[in-house]
Amino acid sequence: MYFVYILKSLKDNKHYVGLTSDISKRLEYHNKGRVRSTKSRRPFELIHTESFQYRMEARQREKFLKSYGGAKEKLSIIERLQN
Repeated sequence: MYFVYILKSLKDNKHYVGLTSDISKRLEYHNKGRVRSTKSRRPFELIHTESFQYRMEARQREKFLKSYGGAKEKLSIIERLQN
């Protein structure tokens, strides 16, 4: 299984979208500063996951959520979680 996830930075309240096959290990990497792109924004909390059988499907979803077109859907997911 592969997972697309959304993290929320507890430092600046911004969000990060990523892809992994081991969600708990990946969250640990983010929070220990082992991911260069998020190192300065830790700590993080996991707020959303989506599971996929194939990596290619998960990668396509990750790319979409990171794209201009997917930003609206990402915000919709985040807003639903906050209510």
